[in-house]
Amino acid sequence: MPTITYSIHPAIFAQFPAFQRGIVLAWNLTNGPSSEALLALLRKEEEALRGRLPAAEANEHPRIKAWREAFRSVGIKPADFRPSIDAMARRVLRGEALPSINTLVDIGNLISLRHLVPTGSHAIDHLTKDISLRPASGSENFIPFGSETLEHPEPDEWIFVEDQTVLTRRWAWRQSNHTLTLPETTAVEFNIDALPVIPDDEVQLICSEVAGLVQRFCGGETRVDLISAAHPQITFDV
Repeated sequence: MPTITYSIHPAIFAQFPAFQRGIVLAWNLTNGPSSEALLALLRKEEEALRGRLPAAEANEHPRIKAWREAFRSVGIKPADFRPSIDAMARRVLRGEALPSINTLVDIGNLISLRHLVPTGSHAIDHLTKDISLRPASGSENFIPFGSETLEHPEPDEWIFVEDQTVLTRRWAWRQSNHTLTLPETTAVEFNIDALPVIPDDEVQLICSEVAGLVQRFCGGETRVDLISAAHPQITFDV
């Protein structure tokens, strides 16, 4: 059973010293199609977002605006590469229902909408090497979700990786085929990314909500942790 080190590079905290990544780890899960109860919760959050945020004002919501500004500050044009929470909110505010993928993915989407934070999940069943959020060298490998085309990140682009395999490009933009959360996934880690607009106590609350939903709908065991400038890495067994 390998021990994995999960870290965030000092260059990221140098630019965003208050950035935090909440981590929820879960093992021995039963994933699969979402239950009617979970789908009802997801649809409820879609309707709640439409009720509290007019589509025309999405760019100015503090939690979406913070991510758009953060992307610009690291050289990512948000009109070309929308932060995941920006893209998701726009889709829902256009009146679209998010597709139900599977229980774990739907939990992440539900939480993203409820708190307007990027929430991503990665299957960790088959991890063998350390994972990190760090600047790219440009030689790493990325195959986008839904594609078979190999890409390489831009040098110094912020990427989430397992060694040299990219899991997510441009910080909180697009996930790869590697570590996709699938119906057969039995172990997963959730990332909850928080810029300073999110209070510290809310980060812990969001992580607790994720853990509670996972245990309710998938069973298993969960662990909540936090990566920050003061605590830039954790370890876990897979």
